[in-house]
Amino acid sequence: MELFYEIEGDGSPIVMIHSGGVDSRVWRYMVPELAQSFKVITFDGRGTGRSPAMQEPTSLVEDLRKLLEHLGLDRATLVGHSMGGQVATDFTLSYPSMVEQLVVIAPSLTGYVYSQEFTNYMTSVNAAAPDISKLVELSLAGPIYRATMASPHGSFLSEMHAHYMARVFTEWRCFEVLWPEPPTIERLEKIAVSTLFIQGTIEWPDMYNIAEHFKRVPAIQFAEIQGADHMLVITHAKQLANCIQHFILGELDNAVDPKK
Repeated sequence: MELFYEIEGDGSPIVMIHSGGVDSRVWRYMVPELAQSFKVITFDGRGTGRSPAMQEPTSLVEDLRKLLEHLGLDRATLVGHSMGGQVATDFTLSYPSMVEQLVVIAPSLTGYVYSQEFTNYMTSVNAAAPDISKLVELSLAGPIYRATMASPHGSFLSEMHAHYMARVFTEWRCFEVLWPEPPTIERLEKIAVSTLFIQGTIEWPDMYNIAEHFKRVPAIQFAEIQGADHMLVITHAKQLANCIQHFILGELDNAVDPKK
């Protein structure tokens, strides 16, 4: 197994796990901020960016474990966005001794049943396959991308998304991702590390439902970034990095505390 990775900065290690539909370039604006205080590791998940295509059923959790072991990291803080947040959460439950702290940014959640609204959206996007340009157009027309697509970062997101889609439909030989059992949604209260849940205000209702489930994590804080959509890692990178840094250093006030 080979994965493309990069390391920047010195200090306590942070491993950044990107979402589906893009690659590790999505962190390009956050890494310089975080690397001033930490050792920041980014990587292209299997089948994305500069990593090999999916050829067989794959555990993204085990890919992450093998990467950490290759880098000689016994313990690290995990920062995961969207599906990367799902990977980070599942990893934390599977290998708790290897996780210092957990940060999930607009995460998906293993075992969560998505709304009909979201399911219909995904069905309409997938129906365009294998027309790459149409896939990208329909996908990024989703309401959770409207702030990013209206910003100067729209073309960057479109380019990454097109590269991802092209690889999926020309190189991937398998589309099955293996997730730990039982589903994480049933085990969130077992997460022992300090956890930060961050989301923007332009999201599917599903994200708020997922946040409700994450309230079961014993040591969790919530932060919400006004005016940000699902790709807040691009559009609000500095604010997001600052929030994460304060959390890791134990200096974050709860921006939102749904437990009260």
